[in-house]
Amino acid sequence: MFGLTGPSGFSRFSTAEEVTHGIDGSGLTAIVTGASSGIGTETARVLALRGVHVVMAIRNMPAGREVKEAILKQNPTAKIDAMELDVSSIASVNSFVSDYKSSGLPLNILINNAGILAPPYMLSKDNMELQFATNHVGHFHLTNLLLDTMKRTAHESSKEGRIVNVSSRRHQLSYPEGIRFDQINSQSEYNALSAYGQSKLANVLHANELARRLKNDGADITANSANPGAIPTNIFRHHSFFSGLASIFGRFVLKNVQQNVFAGSRNYMLCSIAPKG
Repeated sequence: MFGLTGPSGFSRFSTAEEVTHGIDGSGLTAIVTGASSGIGTETARVLALRGVHVVMAIRNMPAGREVKEAILKQNPTAKIDAMELDVSSIASVNSFVSDYKSSGLPLNILINNAGILAPPYMLSKDNMELQFATNHVGHFHLTNLLLDTMKRTAHESSKEGRIVNVSSRRHQLSYPEGIRFDQINSQSEYNALSAYGQSKLANVLHANELARRLKNDGADITANSANPGAIPTNIFRHHSFFSGLASIFGRFVLKNVQQNVFAGSRNYMLCSIAPKG
């Protein structure tokens, strides 16, 4: 907890670059949702740095183009593309997958990272509570539609595929009954932080069940959920109080984006591109 080096040789303050040093991701293709800011941007940058062809699946295309340009400026040989995706919209997910499959690209890695934290009560375009739609349902649908592509890629390349759901420790603090399947859209019962926890709990359950099914099917793909820890990013944009605290005290008690838990625990970056074993 004090940043001491563990058995892996890394600490909670190790960066993604440090943890992935020496790993060659050439020949791998990854989709990272929500890659136009925060953890998603750093994940895309470091994967590209290690030779992975990264497809940034993003809602804000102008911001995504800026990220792409910045990555290419630092790493001119990076293979990186941006494709439009609003994970809160089923139609957008369908369109993205159709375009992706039409491109003929393989898919080794899927990182379901895009998310929204505790906004005022809102419904998605599909009339679903926005956090559940964005954080869980959209990614659930995206994963299902891309599974055949991932299975084919794993078989043809003889390389294990990786699926990572970005969850949160808040999954332990959902509503008292867990997921309110019969009250997902209830405005009168809505609690912004509990609804966020509900969506993150769904991320964990999805990864757990998907991992079990993939193993039973004999598919050479792993599925994991990962908690990135407390990191001051724009995910706090709907809460000025928390955003202000993170800005003032964050550098003393929180990790920065480069020190996200994908690096520290290796659940994020290494579970994506490290060789088996």
